[in-house]
Amino acid sequence: MPKTNLAQALEITNDASAYDTNVKYLLSDKQILARVLKYAVREFAELPVEEIMESIGDDIEVESKPEDPGLSNLGRIRGTNTEDSVPGEGSVIYDIRFSAYHKKEEMKFLLNIEAQKSSDPGKLGYHLENRITFYLARMISAQKQTEFFHSDYDSLKRVRSIWICMDSRTDGDSIEEIGFEKKEVFGNSARSYDLDLVRAIIVNIRSSGELTTSRNVLTSMLETLFAKMDLDNKKQVLTENYGMIMTTKLEERLQIMCNLSENIIEYGLEKGMTVGREQGRKEGRKEERMNAIERMIRAGATKEQILIYGYSEEEYGMVERSL
Repeated sequence: MPKTNLAQALEITNDASAYDTNVKYLLSDKQILARVLKYAVREFAELPVEEIMESIGDDIEVESKPEDPGLSNLGRIRGTNTEDSVPGEGSVIYDIRFSAYHKKEEMKFLLNIEAQKSSDPGKLGYHLENRITFYLARMISAQKQTEFFHSDYDSLKRVRSIWICMDSRTDGDSIEEIGFEKKEVFGNSARSYDLDLVRAIIVNIRSSGELTTSRNVLTSMLETLFAKMDLDNKKQVLTENYGMIMTTKLEERLQIMCNLSENIIEYGLEKGMTVGREQGRKEGRKEERMNAIERMIRAGATKEQILIYGYSEEEYGMVERSL
């Protein structure tokens, strides 16, 4: 399939922030979201992937950037903002936020996915489970005046927060659940409770070394998705083993990820250079970024599209003025 000038220009991005952003946009593809729901959210386990894709709403959002309009149901959809702002509670910006409607159970789910490079408290400065609890609480409290009004608490929608942690040890691929549980402290209560209102799912995947294939479908698929491997090989595995359809948008994202991975590795290998060579590398990288922005502008990319890939307003302005 021939690539457009825009697709070629977008492949130039080469820094870690652009890689992180691309990971989130890649995860927001409906084909991937559907498989995450099927293998991580128990209510969707028995549904075929195609039906789950149809159940995902037209409100997928990545960070605070709106999705591209007009994409097919194999792509990403434009919707509401991912910023959750409640008066007196500050703001939360989710990595990916969307909804899904389970037709058989006649139930709406509000979901978010977080791509977490590290789950180590020493690196984060906090324990991840506390942040997860906060996100679940905010996804509940933000429903007032949107999903329910006044004291109609029975109209609260189920929330699922899915955290993909990418720093597990070589034998640490696993899936965990956090939720409510009932414990009888005294007596014999006859009252039953619906404890499925909130639940978090932590998906731990491995990211380094020569790994054997995970025995779980979801962790295996995600490890393949983020593996440092040849693009054609990755496409083949995703297609043959996991039933992916290589749409233009999905293939673009995979190509960008492969390019960014290679550039980040090269950057890491160059850290031991002298100060003079380091300065020269920075200047060369700056020029390369300027050239990349120019190519994207000439290819017809909008300012918003360019900034999504990690370029700054200042860099865009410099190139625009020079043109």
